[in-house]
Amino acid sequence: MLKMAAQSEQLSFLFGSNGAFIADLYARFVQNPSSVDESWQGFFADLGDEAASVLAEVRGAPWAPGMVPATATNGSAETRGFVAPLDGATELRVGPLNGQTTEISGERSATVDSIRLLMLIRAYRVRGHLVANLDPLGLEAPTGHPELDPASYGFTDADLDRTFYVDGVLGLSSATLREVLNKLNATYCRTVGVEFMHIQSPEQKAWLQTRIEADRPDQAFDTETRKRIFGQVVIAEGFERFLNIKYTGTKRFSLEGGEALIPALEAILERGSDLGCEEVVLGMPHRGRLNVLTAVMGKSFTAVFNEFNGGSATPEDVQGSGDVKYHLGTSADRTLANGRTVHLSLTANPSHLEAVNPVVVGKARAKQMQRGDADRTKVMSILMHGDAAFAGQGVVAECFALSELKGYRTGGTVHVIVNNQIGFTTSPKYSRSSPYPSDVAKMVDAPVFHVNGDDPEAVVYVSRLAAEFRQTFHKDVVLDIFCYRRHGHNEADEPSFTQPLMYRKIAQHPTLLQVYGDRMVGDGVMTRDEVDGALKTFHQQLEQDLEQSKTYRPNKADWFEGVWKGYSRAPNDDRRGSTAVSLERLREIGFKLTDNPETVNVHRKILRQLGQKRDAIDSGEGIDWALGESLAFGTLLTEGYPVRLSGQDVGRGTFSHRHSVLIDQKTEDRYIPLNNLGAAASYEVVDSLLSEYAVLGFEYGYSMAEPNALVVWEAQFGDFVNGAQVMIDQFICSAESKWLRMSGLVMLLPHGYEGQGPEHSSARPERFLQLYGEDNIQVANCTTPSNYFHILRRQIHRKFRKPLIMMTPKSLLRHKLAVSKLSDMGPGSSFHRVLGEVDRLRHSDKVRRVVLCTGKLYYDLLEERRNREIDDVAIIRVEQLAPFPATSIAEELRRYPNADLVWAQEEPKNQGYWFFMSPRLDDLIDSMGATGKRVRYAGRPEAAAPATGSHHKHVAEQRALIDDALAG
Repeated sequence: MLKMAAQSEQLSFLFGSNGAFIADLYARFVQNPSSVDESWQGFFADLGDEAASVLAEVRGAPWAPGMVPATATNGSAETRGFVAPLDGATELRVGPLNGQTTEISGERSATVDSIRLLMLIRAYRVRGHLVANLDPLGLEAPTGHPELDPASYGFTDADLDRTFYVDGVLGLSSATLREVLNKLNATYCRTVGVEFMHIQSPEQKAWLQTRIEADRPDQAFDTETRKRIFGQVVIAEGFERFLNIKYTGTKRFSLEGGEALIPALEAILERGSDLGCEEVVLGMPHRGRLNVLTAVMGKSFTAVFNEFNGGSATPEDVQGSGDVKYHLGTSADRTLANGRTVHLSLTANPSHLEAVNPVVVGKARAKQMQRGDADRTKVMSILMHGDAAFAGQGVVAECFALSELKGYRTGGTVHVIVNNQIGFTTSPKYSRSSPYPSDVAKMVDAPVFHVNGDDPEAVVYVSRLAAEFRQTFHKDVVLDIFCYRRHGHNEADEPSFTQPLMYRKIAQHPTLLQVYGDRMVGDGVMTRDEVDGALKTFHQQLEQDLEQSKTYRPNKADWFEGVWKGYSRAPNDDRRGSTAVSLERLREIGFKLTDNPETVNVHRKILRQLGQKRDAIDSGEGIDWALGESLAFGTLLTEGYPVRLSGQDVGRGTFSHRHSVLIDQKTEDRYIPLNNLGAAASYEVVDSLLSEYAVLGFEYGYSMAEPNALVVWEAQFGDFVNGAQVMIDQFICSAESKWLRMSGLVMLLPHGYEGQGPEHSSARPERFLQLYGEDNIQVANCTTPSNYFHILRRQIHRKFRKPLIMMTPKSLLRHKLAVSKLSDMGPGSSFHRVLGEVDRLRHSDKVRRVVLCTGKLYYDLLEERRNREIDDVAIIRVEQLAPFPATSIAEELRRYPNADLVWAQEEPKNQGYWFFMSPRLDDLIDSMGATGKRVRYAGRPEAAAPATGSHHKHVAEQRALIDDALAG
């Protein structure tokens, strides 16, 4: 039945109510399978004996008026089919009725011709884009396609003026072949080419087909609209011309050749707002950014000219590195031509192309949550792309893979490809294996609108259609604007070195303003004086703005506005935060979290774990890592702060420790204890797709837009964070300095050497420590559940936000010593950057050595010291490595005035913490007056790989470094 339903659905879309044509085609197949196209042979063969019933299901109606079910009997075999009279002269039989085939007299030829015409129409829907006039430069003329040739369907020139019955297809009841071909070419083969027949949803396909075939770009706009489009082209091109004159040779990555982007964006915003959109998050590469900042985002030309003259985008009292002009973002409220106001935010981005994509969609998701935008129509994301980057950067595919997942869905992104038909110096034939850069979008059944950038009206037409599709079906959609790049990769580049033919064409090609201006004059919409005067008037305005830029000073920094109001830059104090919770509240939450829900069939092993955790809450002893985390999450939720945790397998936890989602063993229904606390805020736990780059970028974007939520990303193993290094380098660790953008994102990276080999040992803490500077991030490796509890809560309970990179445990998750008391989270408790000695040793003056370490190694050292009964070596845990806790370490070291100092680590010497900690510890010792004393290293020697793959060798290495730390 499922197969029949799918086939019926397919037929319904292909032919609508024209079932009679299908019936006749099937009748021909029954008589002689080779008499129909091979694709139809396979299709009808798949239908088998169910053909008659399946075909009858199309649109819930019989194939033709008067058609009735019939059966034929051959011995004991009975065959189903349908019978209908034709003009009272013959009988149409469909279906293998006792081996009988269709018998038709004069009607047969006309019906078969209609079938052939429908097949030609369908070919245009599928292939028409291949012969569309898309390239403004005409570098490669469309070569045609055999499936679009009427001769392939048996038609000749003699058939051009014959009338055919098409029953509403293309909006026509009947038409000549010439009329049908003219409409098909006007619809599918002019300056718009549409790819939509790959879409699996009949509803979406039918919607697109109806809209595309009903409307015509060249008939879509009134005079006022056309003048407004012309005005947008004037601003887009005029601004670039002005910059080229005033700042010749200055790198700006101009939009020249792709100016149609501006009317495209305006059309998307206007049509989207008509359909309920109130806020738009945008992301784009550097090309055309200055134009988008001014023409779309509303940034003043005066401010841009000031930056070209060496001014800053922010007041002089704001610290930070800043960034080049074509990476900066901004936000604004725009009142559009339709009178509606939309809030726009353009996300700052680095030169790593497409890296901003997941950040934008993550921000959009957070803003939708803030607005209660359940159907995801109020907040929309728009991403602009270059053609080479869209095809070449894997994060594009990762973001498409995110788009339909429950935990990452944003209701669809409108993708706009500024298709320059080149990537730096690389031509398309060398930069992608697919016909179009947009082909990757087909993985999610996104419709693709290809359009000639020299036809701004066609661009606006498809932009509106794209916005409507997104708002209607809440799915990604792609707009591929074929254009060109008038200059080289930047304005100082010489493109004819590598593309002489293309740039000879570009030099001779009129600008968009010339092309569209001539069209407006030719159509009688504007006079030549009006067209020429528009650019002169705009240039006069720019001259005034340029003069004003000489005295322009930005009067405020775009730091703490909107949802960030009330936040501030980080102070220089201990920044401890108020993270303690009453014991009564902790117990109340703990009991709810460990309760056995009667309506859920919980796995017996998890039931046992819940019981153990409940006992820990009851006794106040033995709180393990997972329970400490749950208490942190739970207390934040009850205080009104949402918590979002995502990553690979985070619901259960890679090491089967978290179990924040309980799966009913009979129904597989999900039960989330943290969402059953009666809290106002919600806990969102998302098992992500197998991606680090896009998912981490998404969560970073979410944290940027929602400072009041604890946003956490966990790597399956810390080693896998390698796959997200671009996000770490270009966004997480530098965005505050470059773009004045804070984030409180938490990254949980399982780390520790347990003999699991080079890919399951190290989260590469050395990389984060090398990236630390200007108080940009926090790096920690906690050893107790209570400290983990406090550091998570500290992320929320301070009036500033800093990314937190946590090296989290693996073996410690169940280690008998890695537990805390409930009172360690209660009144008077807080996060400790440094934890001192816990055992009774000799008098502090007699302690010969202090070993400083962090993370799991502490417990290995502690147990070995106890086994050896060593009482003259103190162990100090550095729980937070960056910012370096100088005051806390000094306080501990002063207790042991006669001890030498050792830094011990599991990681190889060229990795881990040594090169970060060593100079800081030496400087600290000097500042304490112990001149000449230096910290000694105890750990693995330098190595190329993070760890050995031999368990035997691992054990030997671990034993040697512990012996060196304690006794060496």
